[in-house]
Amino acid sequence: MTQSLTQSQGALLQGWGRSTGSRARVRGPLATQELSELLAGCPEGGVLARGAGCSYGDAAQNAGGLVLAPATRTSIELDVLGGTVRAAGSARFAEVLAKVVPEGLLLPVLPGTSRLTVGGAIAADVHGKNQRADGSLGDWLESIELLDGSGQVRLLTVDQDAEAFAATIGGMGLTGVILAATIRLIPISSTRLQVTSRRAADLDALLDELDAAARTSRYAVAWIDTTASGPRLGRGIVDRGDHLTSEQEPLCYAPARAPLAPRLPIGPFTPVTARAFNSLWYRKAPRERSGVQGLSEFFHRLDAVREWNRSLGPRGFLQYQFAVPDTAAGLLGEALTALRRAQAAPFLGTVKRFGCTGVGPLSFPLPGWSLAVDLPVASAAGRARLHAVLDQLDQRVAEAGGRIYLAKDARLGRAAFEAMYRPLDDWRAARARLDPADTMRSDLGRRLGLCP
Repeated sequence: MTQSLTQSQGALLQGWGRSTGSRARVRGPLATQELSELLAGCPEGGVLARGAGCSYGDAAQNAGGLVLAPATRTSIELDVLGGTVRAAGSARFAEVLAKVVPEGLLLPVLPGTSRLTVGGAIAADVHGKNQRADGSLGDWLESIELLDGSGQVRLLTVDQDAEAFAATIGGMGLTGVILAATIRLIPISSTRLQVTSRRAADLDALLDELDAAARTSRYAVAWIDTTASGPRLGRGIVDRGDHLTSEQEPLCYAPARAPLAPRLPIGPFTPVTARAFNSLWYRKAPRERSGVQGLSEFFHRLDAVREWNRSLGPRGFLQYQFAVPDTAAGLLGEALTALRRAQAAPFLGTVKRFGCTGVGPLSFPLPGWSLAVDLPVASAAGRARLHAVLDQLDQRVAEAGGRIYLAKDARLGRAAFEAMYRPLDDWRAARARLDPADTMRSDLGRRLGLCP
């Protein structure tokens, strides 16, 4: 979390991309009764619970209001026989894994970092490399303990206030404060995975290989060369992974402390350096290789270097992640071509195969394909050019029946958002019931018309 505090203006809070920021009063952790009284008092500027600051844009910011960071103290209660864990919303995935893995259990959905919190993960309905096989986090929740916007504690399940349950999953923290959640776990007998990587020469080959990998392995993901063009457009490397079924060593989750990234005065990526980086990464990979990787190495690649976002220059970066149905798979190549022609210097890209729609009305996944591209924020002129291209891509994604991932977004317009996520009547009705005074607010919520 990027946070610098001044007494008069509050703390400056930014997303992981460091391209947005706003000031807010910061409090926490607080006891449930104190939180309840706080929300019931409708603080000026509204309230937002912030997780670990892993959202890339302005989802965890609340300009002029109050931000709870963290909202509560951490607690983790494991039910080994039942195969579930009840974790506080402020508990980080790394803390939960350290508790459950020694018992031969694993969180069912693991994004690219273990730093995120349970509450933040539910608010974004996060997905992992197994979205096609296992869905997103919302599919594995038994219950959510929510402190709603009026200060009332509610137990939400699929059978008990299903509308509020769905509205909170992927609800970007705008239905209340997630105090705790009970998550079903998956059994494992090893902390290692058999991983196979294969190069794909173009976009068609990459999608075919990734589709086959997602059908036959539990985990599958592709790195894509974001700068290749012509017959090489969309080339990349597909990784598939499956848990090993035996373990010689005791099960544990204790990743080594990663090195700290340097804070660079300028952004390292230009169209030239982005192309050189991607070409080198592709060429150094063998056509095929197999090996064994541990949990952190395979799942949490974004944790290999601490605070790597600092090394991308003072202007920060954007991540543009969208999902589209199978019929619009060509949009992946179209987006890469448009970004390259705009000299946007896309330096990192990931493709995933999605299998089912998320539980919540604001959940991101849908059956089809997802592309995520990291883009450096350039000068004012470059930023305007980039935003113009992304606005056009937003329209193409919406027309195709796709959507942008709100947890990664920093700039989506209200009209495009409503075209992607319609209808939102059920979500708005649930929020109005959970938060009648509009206490829960965020910069993203205001930008997209989800809160005042």
